[in-house]
Amino acid sequence: MILYHPNISSKDSVPILTRLRRLPFFKSFRPGRAWLYHSISKTFWRVKKDRVLILSDSRKELSGNLEFIADELRANYPQFTIETVLRKSLKSGRTFRETWRLPFLIATSKFVILDDYYPYIYRLKLRKGVHVIQAWHAAGAFKRVGYSRMGLPGGPGEDSISHRGYTDAIVSSESIRKDYAEAFRMDLDKVHAVGVPRSDVFYNAEYVQSARKRIRDEYGIPDEKRVILYAPTFRGNGQKSASFDFDMIDWAKLGDAISDNSAFLVKMHPFVRKYPAELAENPAFINVSGNREINDLLFAADVLVTDYSSVIFEYALLNRPTIFHVPDLKLFQLSRDFYYPFEDYLFGPQTTTTDELIAAITSAEIDTEKLERFKTYFMSACDGTSTKRFVKELIADRA
Repeated sequence: MILYHPNISSKDSVPILTRLRRLPFFKSFRPGRAWLYHSISKTFWRVKKDRVLILSDSRKELSGNLEFIADELRANYPQFTIETVLRKSLKSGRTFRETWRLPFLIATSKFVILDDYYPYIYRLKLRKGVHVIQAWHAAGAFKRVGYSRMGLPGGPGEDSISHRGYTDAIVSSESIRKDYAEAFRMDLDKVHAVGVPRSDVFYNAEYVQSARKRIRDEYGIPDEKRVILYAPTFRGNGQKSASFDFDMIDWAKLGDAISDNSAFLVKMHPFVRKYPAELAENPAFINVSGNREINDLLFAADVLVTDYSSVIFEYALLNRPTIFHVPDLKLFQLSRDFYYPFEDYLFGPQTTTTDELIAAITSAEIDTEKLERFKTYFMSACDGTSTKRFVKELIADRA
């Protein structure tokens, strides 16, 4: 039964439980409540050895690595039960059912799979024998994450509990295991170069071609036009502070220069919610930010324009030109920084002005030798079988 405050009219009435949850006391109690429910669940229920729990605080439906992993389990390992608890962002509230269900599932699942920052789980004392696997959504090692950001603005402190509790993590090559061990404060032997599950589809030539055609058809792009995809990362410390400075490009000048022979798709990072009217009203640009997953857009793109986004790693597998448009490089280095010198990532032109960007799009050059070195160092474990390797080695062989 839902109770209402007696002094509020029925039109404006709000459930008392909802009002109570808004009070500072109840907000501060939430971490303790999760710990309590989790502790009770550990006391009264056993771990289910065949339960795989998939969690995300940035996806409202299964996609990316999580979808590939779930599909492989369903197709080849029917003995496992898959549970999912998803929400589209850290700002989204949890339902009353999820408040009880989530700590219970974490306490009773042998395998817990994440693909991003997940603060809920870090405060819990997990059972021995439970595998918490960080299937990080990004390939390679580009902008610093986790404890690799200590000392940088927005980075964790020495006593932070962020990323605490992972028993395993995966990476896209042997060379960068050390970088993720640092990022998540894990022993090196707990970081596995099994590859990135979502990269498998890049080796499916039939799917690549069909996706390319589907994107062109969806947005009405003529065959004679090149597809330019602009996919930058966000600025800020995370989901809640994410932003992007659209003034880094003169959009009117760019549109006039490329609209005759190119279709320009704009894919903002999922954390960036605002899209300027100036850009939305310019017919030279197509806003594709509503596509949560970027793979199909990459398949359609003849040229990628980005900055510090990890999409460079997967796109490199297609052997197509990439342009690095980085007007704020020095500022980004001071605030976020990179695992390696920025020039080590460059296998295409670096631009800082709109005129330079137009020239780079026109020529669309690629340094094949640098590209091959880049792929060998950062993507050598991504060979089209990463999902099978992940499920077999990190789940099935441990059940």
